Amino acid sequence: MTTINIAAVGDILMWERQIESAKLANDTYSFDNMFKEVKPYLSRADLTIGNLETTFFGREQNYIQRQKETLWPLFNCPDELAGTLKNSGFDVLTTANNHCLDRGVTGLKRTLDILDQHQILHTGTFRTKTESQNFLIKNVKGISIGILSFTYGTNVALNQNDPPWLVNYMTSNVVTHIKKLRKQVDLLIVCLHFGIEFRRYPSFEQKNWVKNCFASGADVILGVHPHVIQPFVLEQIKDREGITKPRFVIYSLGNFISDRFGNYVPTRRGNFIPERLQNIHNDSGMILNLKITKESEGDTRITDFSYIPTWVHLNKKESIQFSVLPVQIPSPYDVSPTDIETMKQVWANTTTHLKGKVEF
Repeated sequence: MTTINIAAVGDILMWERQIESAKLANDTYSFDNMFKEVKPYLSRADLTIGNLETTFFGREQNYIQRQKETLWPLFNCPDELAGTLKNSGFDVLTTANNHCLDRGVTGLKRTLDILDQHQILHTGTFRTKTESQNFLIKNVKGISIGILSFTYGTNVALNQNDPPWLVNYMTSNVVTHIKKLRKQVDLLIVCLHFGIEFRRYPSFEQKNWVKNCFASGADVILGVHPHVIQPFVLEQIKDREGITKPRFVIYSLGNFISDRFGNYVPTRRGNFIPERLQNIHNDSGMILNLKITKESEGDTRITDFSYIPTWVHLNKKESIQFSVLPVQIPSPYDVSPTDIETMKQVWANTTTHLKGKVEF
């Protein structure tokens, strides 16, 4: 019998203030301090997965640009972030999300080049048709793990002459890919970039996608995009092949690191507009831990799960600094009384919303 632990986190975002806070002399950057406190928890897992919601397009004067019509942000980040993510314990980054084309096809491809340079595995976007047809399979202590990544769409559309295989979109290909990969691995993880931003509960469409993915053979579904935590479920589910086994979904892992979001409210047209109030849910995330066991006869199952609540701390004492903090009560960190009260609220919000086992 072999047992491994898989860690997963949500959206890795880098806004203007975050990038500026990481700037050193001579136009270099260090993001290490942002992940210093969570590095031990990310590194101890046998496999750690995150969602990279930025591009590595290269040096720019303005890393965050805006679309003219929608004012949606277009993300780019200094390459040094990739090194930090590798050193912090990340093994796999999913790249199929609504920001993967923020610097066009050139930015999409260069992002993958940078991840390769730092030996970070990736899936969801591709440089060639051949690459798009090769599944990501990671062998961890004799357990073969397949990872798929899909997005509902992108904020920047492909040009007419761009090949459709550059990005894994949520179409009928989802089920097709799951069925093909299911036969090749012990455990199948599907990462879905879907849902309604800032909603704390999954939509009917999310639930329908999850149902179809499980029926097709997925074991684990990791949801991202809403920028807030949505609930998880572990239950015995039978797929179309008649196999009943524990299957796990978390509809949204929330933000892992980001600058402060506003409090967003829906308009009549279904879009969202920011209010001035800060929303604590957008600053809250988690490190999800899944225990996977493979029996000697080959049967592989999810045998346990837990999570660590996290919160993005914004330190303004001297210069602005960001750091992801594991939320513990009482707090072991040198933070202000106001921050301690906020962390207590994060703990309460997260643990009552999820009702799962917290484990450090």
